[in-house]
Amino acid sequence: MKEKISIYNSLSRKKETLKPIVKDYIGMYVCGPTVYGDPHLGHARPAITFDVVYRYLKWCGYKVRYVRNITDAGHLENDAEEGEDKITKKARLEQLEPMEVAHLYTLSYHRAMKLLNCQSPSIEPRATGHIIEQIEMIKKIMKNDFAYEKNGSVYLDVNKYNQHYPYGILSGRNLEDTLTGTRELDRQSEKNSPVDFAIWKKASKEHIMKWASPWGEGFPGWHMECSAMSEKYLGKTFDIHGGGMDLVFPHHEAEIAQSNACNKCMPVNYWMHNNMITIDGKKMGKSLGNFINLEEFFTGDHKKLNKAYSPMTIRFFILQAHYRSTLDFGNDALQAAEKGCAKLMEAITTLNQLHPVAESSFNVAEIKQECIDAINDDFNTPILLANLFEGVKIINSIKDGKATINNTDLEKLKKIYQDFAIDILGLNVMEENNDDLTDDVMGIILLLRKNAKENKDFNTADLIRDELDKKGIQIKDTREGSSWGIKK
Repeated sequence: MKEKISIYNSLSRKKETLKPIVKDYIGMYVCGPTVYGDPHLGHARPAITFDVVYRYLKWCGYKVRYVRNITDAGHLENDAEEGEDKITKKARLEQLEPMEVAHLYTLSYHRAMKLLNCQSPSIEPRATGHIIEQIEMIKKIMKNDFAYEKNGSVYLDVNKYNQHYPYGILSGRNLEDTLTGTRELDRQSEKNSPVDFAIWKKASKEHIMKWASPWGEGFPGWHMECSAMSEKYLGKTFDIHGGGMDLVFPHHEAEIAQSNACNKCMPVNYWMHNNMITIDGKKMGKSLGNFINLEEFFTGDHKKLNKAYSPMTIRFFILQAHYRSTLDFGNDALQAAEKGCAKLMEAITTLNQLHPVAESSFNVAEIKQECIDAINDDFNTPILLANLFEGVKIINSIKDGKATINNTDLEKLKKIYQDFAIDILGLNVMEENNDDLTDDVMGIILLLRKNAKENKDFNTADLIRDELDKKGIQIKDTREGSSWGIKK
């Protein structure tokens, strides 16, 4: 089975039928996190988006090599070329070694991905583990006369590059527009042009994370790691490169330039970018007070959250929107996703309890084809979910005795929901059911504690709170009532 999958290619800005370059596997590279803080909703969207792509390609019978990197060095503040490394800054503030910070938040990211039921990639390389490969790539770029060294730093010469390859092919920016936007901001007089970007940076004496190179002690530019690691594990040209839309420029544009300058060929056939998540119509940011990490979603421990939300609710919420559309968070939207997810999970449980009869009163094949058509249309998960909910109506009508299904069709229908809801969309039926049971039990406990407080039996109320705290469950009392969450 090799389905004809239509992908919206950010490079060509149109849908194209996926044609794998390498015959024996599809190569897919996705930009992973910079590990200097707990994972948040913005990390969840690309992880879930490309988890679905990975799952579906494998379901279609393809062998997939899925590479997702970990950035643990070289990413400076505000995506700039000056300032402090994000991980080093976090290490200084928390009085830790930089690698302690990287390890701590890599583990936090992995825990969140597991809760969201995202499958592990085939390979998860780290920037610090591939310094040699990055240095070798820089050497080749310099040998091809597309980069120059100044005072221990190496810069890609964008003007010279643009004479041979179109700079801005992915983002749609031309060089003159880029020059206009960078002249005023540029204070790096050692660069030949404001648009040139660092592929190796000289490290100051205070800089902790640095390595020996032919140009002196320093560290690779943020963009260099993805070019070097994708080439190592997927080859000079591979099939799919994914990431958030915020990475189109400068990160992915720089990757194209680096790979062309080194290997004289385009690195990627299909560029896929998920859109942003906003909160109340605003970009998520700590300065706006609307930054919510995934742990806070799972515990409900944030002023903008009315309650805790299960990982499957978060996954369902993200899948409700097409990956290329903006997704706005709000408690109402999440609660609607929670109800929708519960309804779908309940229907799957009901489906597995149905009893067949001699005849069917509907066409199962049509349901399957509609699901395939939706996912083949640029991974259109909201349409796929809509088709699955049309099937929920049929399941409930069979349950209520208003429709019938024979044994063959029943097994086919079970397989449709197993394939599309569980295996491809990654919705975990058992986890959602367990979460519902836990919520019910905790609701009873909070009610008992509320009654104790109303009867002024504060010893019992405090005992319930303290015993739950010992078990890692935190009770939060507010004017609106009490809520619970798992302690960090």
